[in-house]
Amino acid sequence: MKALVTGGGGFLGQAIVRLLLERDIEVVSISRSFHESLAELGVEQFCIDLADIEANHPAFAGCEWVFHVAAKAGVWGSYAAYYSANVTATQNVIKACRAHGIRKLIYTSSPSVVFDGNSIEGADESLPYPEHYDAPYPATKAIAEQEIVRANDANLATVALRPHLIWGPGDNHLVPRIIERGRTGPPGAGTSGRTYFISQGDPRPLWDIVNAILVCADIPEVKRHIPTRVAYAAGWILEKLYASLQIEAEPRITRFVARELTTAHWFDISAAQRDLGYEPRISIEQGMENLRAYLQNN
Repeated sequence: MKALVTGGGGFLGQAIVRLLLERDIEVVSISRSFHESLAELGVEQFCIDLADIEANHPAFAGCEWVFHVAAKAGVWGSYAAYYSANVTATQNVIKACRAHGIRKLIYTSSPSVVFDGNSIEGADESLPYPEHYDAPYPATKAIAEQEIVRANDANLATVALRPHLIWGPGDNHLVPRIIERGRTGPPGAGTSGRTYFISQGDPRPLWDIVNAILVCADIPEVKRHIPTRVAYAAGWILEKLYASLQIEAEPRITRFVARELTTAHWFDISAAQRDLGYEPRISIEQGMENLRAYLQNN
């Protein structure tokens, strides 16, 4: 039994790789760069840009499943770069699955594909895509997700999972960003062809989670806040400024981040529980304890 994980060197990708290996499944990884941690696990690695990959690429040969995790995340960058990494790459993965007769494709999407700037409380997968996005990441992830759903047929079973706020020991994206901002101060029935929200199933106010992560790093909790309109306006101004000056670094605040940090968003995971047998295995409290121990040792 053999599986391919795209983005196998990332935080989520490595977690999936380890779970597959625990089940005695041979794993192949595609990433842009070589990862020593995967080599130590005995994982065969192919270093290539998925936006340029050919359908007959040997990485897919003999695989029964593909876990398509690789993506360009973040909140800043050109639409073209996000489209290439998130849409073109996904289209190429689908083509490769068909060329190699792979029957199952599991795609890592994002709840942000249905975020329209307003609070989302207890919504399920019937929530529609918004007409407008404030950032290229959710816009291109939404296009890619729809490509995955449309690709489902009798020969290729596809499913799109929307995990909400992935964090924990080893996280190299969300937790480091929260810690860095904390140190410098805040700116203010069938499964195939379907999408599923994945979360802890334990809704908490966003800033409770952010502050809990800061406490894990022995950083004071955020107490001060600025009005939503001010944060959104600041994001708009900085986006225009950075774009006009062609600054590649991420602005301190963007419109998308301002909306994300000032609205509620939690989701009904009953569909994943019913169809996938999904149940959270680690509580938020235990996750925070694990994270604190990790940060103290790293």
